[in-house]
Amino acid sequence: MTQRLTPGDPAPDFTLTSDTGEEVSLADLRGRKVIVYFYPSAMTPGCTKQACDFSDSLESLRGSGYEVLGISKDAPARLAKFRERDGLSITLLSDTDLEVHRSFAAYGEKKLYGKVVEGVIRSTFVVDEDGKVELAQYNVKATGHVAKLRKDLGLAV
Repeated sequence: MTQRLTPGDPAPDFTLTSDTGEEVSLADLRGRKVIVYFYPSAMTPGCTKQACDFSDSLESLRGSGYEVLGISKDAPARLAKFRERDGLSITLLSDTDLEVHRSFAAYGEKKLYGKVVEGVIRSTFVVDEDGKVELAQYNVKATGHVAKLRKDLGLAV
């Protein structure tokens, strides 16, 4: 497993396909702060709650200079259904081969119902304008995460 990222590390660059079929590169967002979050699977209860929370907060996050990218192993077509079903406004990206997940150490061993399994580690990263990790959070909770993140970033809740 890749070593976990810490503040000050360069964020691994990536280009992934969105639910709309467009290619999105982290490098293209230099000059803006970017919240990159990894979630296990579209259209599951926790992931839906988290995506809806980010979508509901997107306007105020953008107003504070942040863009939001949600990354999962789901194919673009499933992400498009997720967006449509739940009225999501954030950018959803597909990483079916888990290469980007692994580069951020957001895939590996984790505990699930008391057992050690290999899978997606729900994680959130804030990348600064220069492409460096400003904040790295692993094993985050889906519910209440956006409010906690806003607090950690010193943004009004």
